[in-house]
Amino acid sequence: MRLNAKQIANCTGGRFLVDPIDPTTLLVGVTWDSREVQPDWLFVALPGERADGHDFVPAALMAGAQGVLVTRPLDAKTNLLAQEMGAAIIEVPDTRSALSDLAREWRHHLRGRVIGLTGSVGKTTTKNLVRDVASAFGSVVATKGNQNNELGVPRTILAADPETAVVVVEMGMRGRGQIAELCDLVRPDWGLITNVGTSHIELLGSQEAIADAKAELLSALPAGTGCAFLPGTDGYLQRLITTGDLEARSVRSVFFGPEVKEVSLSEEGSPRVVAEDIQLDEEGRPSFRLVAQGFGEGEQSIRCSLGLRGIHNVTNATAAAAVGFALGLSAEAIVGALGRALPEQGRQEILKAGRGFTIINDCYNANPDSMRASLAAFHAMTSAGRKIAVLGDMGELGDFAAECHKGVGRAAADASLDLLICIGELAQGIADGAKEAGMDPSKIIEADSIARVLEELDVVLEEGDTVLVKASHSMGLTRVVEGLVR
Repeated sequence: MRLNAKQIANCTGGRFLVDPIDPTTLLVGVTWDSREVQPDWLFVALPGERADGHDFVPAALMAGAQGVLVTRPLDAKTNLLAQEMGAAIIEVPDTRSALSDLAREWRHHLRGRVIGLTGSVGKTTTKNLVRDVASAFGSVVATKGNQNNELGVPRTILAADPETAVVVVEMGMRGRGQIAELCDLVRPDWGLITNVGTSHIELLGSQEAIADAKAELLSALPAGTGCAFLPGTDGYLQRLITTGDLEARSVRSVFFGPEVKEVSLSEEGSPRVVAEDIQLDEEGRPSFRLVAQGFGEGEQSIRCSLGLRGIHNVTNATAAAAVGFALGLSAEAIVGALGRALPEQGRQEILKAGRGFTIINDCYNANPDSMRASLAAFHAMTSAGRKIAVLGDMGELGDFAAECHKGVGRAAADASLDLLICIGELAQGIADGAKEAGMDPSKIIEADSIARVLEELDVVLEEGDTVLVKASHSMGLTRVVEGLVR
């Protein structure tokens, strides 16, 4: 972002409570966390249930903020501090909306390729892979962590400069229309959908409705110049194509995945990136032959090895590779970037404990699809000792919760676990599903607290054992990981 205080006030409908000492000073960053403020940044005072951003305006000013967005007048002492620091205080009707308005305005200044990305599972991992691959093309700005909501998406746009070559924007959603709203300010040139799963099915009611909500990204792509990257093995692939109205609007489709299903397209020979001869090493890391077709150079084929674990990451890697080929990168540059990619904290993160056992920290979030993928990856790994899984509740499943948790239990029973520890009210279904699928009940423990989980693990864990920890973020199983690492 490079906007002065007057431009910011104009595009947010704001009025100055304190005028800037130099109206030409450009503000070059934005945050709503006063601890992150850097000189010449804009601080957005967000009201919250636990803390009100207005209370942290003085700290933001002392850290060098040259602009502050507020929704109400501040006390005289804070106004005086702003005057002394030469900073502007701008009152707007709503600071959240103002952040979106600011990003919507700044989007007009971006000249690079803007890629929107969404899906039920694998969004953040795929976003990171796309970021890493695109870095071989030029400068890249991508969503930090999983800041994919109405605050994080504008911040990603505002983090880019006009010269940024590629902007990768991860988009989450909890209901119909939300991706369309985000696309209104992002205006993606290209769009990528990782898959259509069961995440947020509580709010949308069916996978068909989830597919339609994801397709809002495709509908936002520009006619004639847009490009849609689509999961070739997804059961809702044709629905995505139809709902996004891709053919009628001449939006190019590019398919990715271990393979590609037949779809009804008048366009022959749509570009595709597939994986052949997939193998897993003893730590569950995939290698495969990456094959690309339809990118103007005939068929390209090259061996690719991932540092990420789990066969599900083959699909994520082919998605990122498809973007790379569409950008015109060489196969060698693409597989090099994919091979160097590392897991993000809390997502298949491998940690070593002082007592000699291994922890797989995959507890950032969970839904039925990611649970099964994590268990499959765990099953494929080689462990010197026993394999133990700590699984907790999955949220936002509504009436589907009981059966979804039982389904995870059945997957756990198939994963050759030596011990399964279930924590949470809904995780009772995981235990039930595992028992129904034939898992020895003596290998299943139902815990009522994190302290109990740690007590059980303290007794049973030995050198060489491996522990998988996974649940929805709200379960707080990072405390289990922290307790084991100590």
